[in-house]
Parts: sequence; C-alpha cells; structure tokens
Amino acid sequence: MTPGYAGALGLVLAAILCQQVGAALAVLVFPAAGPLGMVFLRLFFSAVVLLAFARPRLRGHGRAAWWTAAGFGVAMAAMNSFFYAAIDRLPLGVAVTLEVLGPLVLSVVASRRWIAVLWALLAFAGVALISRGGTDGGIDPLGVLFALGAAACWAFFILLNARTGAAFPGLAGLALAMAFGTVIAVPGAALTAGTALLDPVILAVGLGVAVMSSALPYAFELIALRRIPAATFSVLTCLAPAVAALAGFAVLGQELGWSHLVAIALVITASIGAVRTSPQR
Repeated sequence: MTPGYAGALGLVLAAILCQQVGAALAVLVFPAAGPLGMVFLRLFFSAVVLLAFARPRLRGHGRAAWWTAAGFGVAMAAMNSFFYAAIDRLPLGVAVTLEVLGPLVLSVVASRRWIAVLWALLAFAGVALISRGGTDGGIDPLGVLFALGAAACWAFFILLNARTGAAFPGLAGLALAMAFGTVIAVPGAALTAGTALLDPVILAVGLGVAVMSSALPYAFELIALRRIPAATFSVLTCLAPAVAALAGFAVLGQELGWSHLVAIALVITASIGAVRTSPQR
C-alpha cells in the first residue's frame, strides 16, 4: 500500500468521523436551538462557504437546470430536517443505521441481481433488531419514522445530486442547491428557534457543525477520490453507522444494547455487500 493510498483511506475515515462528531455537537444545542434551528445554521454556513468557493454563475442555465437545483435543495433540507429530528429522539448510531437504508435500497434496486435480495434481507433483519429496543427496553417510534424519512430523502439526494452535477460545472450546483435549502429551512427555524439563533454561542456551534458536517468532509472526500477507486470509497462510507455509534458514545454518552450493535453490523454488512456486488457501469 503506497503512502498516498493509505493517506486517502485515512481522509475518507476522517470525513466520516467529522460528519458524525458534527451531528453529535448539534445534539448538544438542541435544547436551545432545536433540530430545525440547527438545520438552518448548518445549511446557511455551508452555503456561505460553498458560494464563496464555487462562485457559481447565475446566467446561462435553462429552466430545467434551475428546477433540478431547487429540487436538490428541497431534498437536502428535508433530509437534514428528518435526520436531526431523528437524532433528537434516537441514539446517533441507531439513527445513522436507519438513514443509510436509503442508499442501500437504491443500490439493491439498481443492482437487479438475485444476490441483492440477500443484502435486503440482512438490512431488514437489522431494522427488526432495532425495533426491539435499546438498553432502556424501548425505542421511540416517531424517531424511527424520522430516520426512515431521512433515508428516503437521501435516496432522492443521490439521484438529484447526479443530475445537478450534470447541469452545473464543478461545485456550482451544490452551492446553489445549498442556498435553496437554506431558504426552505428558514420558516421551521424561525418558528421553533426564534431569537436563539442570534445567540453568539449558538451561532458559533452552528458554524462548527457546518464545518465538521459539510465543509471538511466534502474537501477530504474530493481529495481522497483522486487517489482511490470509487468502489473502495463506497465501501469505507458503509462504516458510517459504526463511527456514529462511537461518536454518540464518546460525545453524548449514548450506550447501545447488543441488539443495536448486531443491527449496525448487519446493515454495514448489507451495505458493503451491495456495493461490492453492484454491476460496474
């Protein structure tokens, strides 16, 4: 293994760790700003950074391109809103495990191979174990619904991300979509967080969450993808539920029962299997 290859693997793992630690930090200020308030701050600061970096042109794009970017922004805002609402009610590791079912199901459907049924069954077994409850003997059903909503939005996020990337050069489409998402997040944040969003401490945490959850991971992933195959990158990202469980334990003191740990392992195995056996296109 060359130093550059090993370094790229480290960058992918660092990106996953940053995302999950960022989510854990957001949970810490939910009592003051609420999930929707943190969604707004994350999207707002991420949009500012991306717009300054990408400097997208506003002219020369057709109506279809703008609708695609707007739809991408809606998916982004909805995905983050559902996910933050989920981690307000569920342990971080459980919420992320349920959320990754979105891209997993998308991969299984796109595969059209009989072995994809095996990965779907493993994932279903993981969800069944999660539904049994955690260390306190139960799990919030509304939190599960929010996490599954985030999973569905993630599937749309992937599809619209590809279309937006084809319609706009570089990171321009992502930056514009992030701006659309920020606007969409304003009403929910205003109604639930209000003036708390003007608190300097809350703003500082929001900036930190945006950097940890968006800016740094995007940068690390872009660098890593220049040095390692996309398939290797995809397999590594399947480890997100395990990293989320560790971040939830280290930052939030969330302990998971054996059923949840086994469920996380099943979903990770299903995700890696789906990636490894997907048709190369």
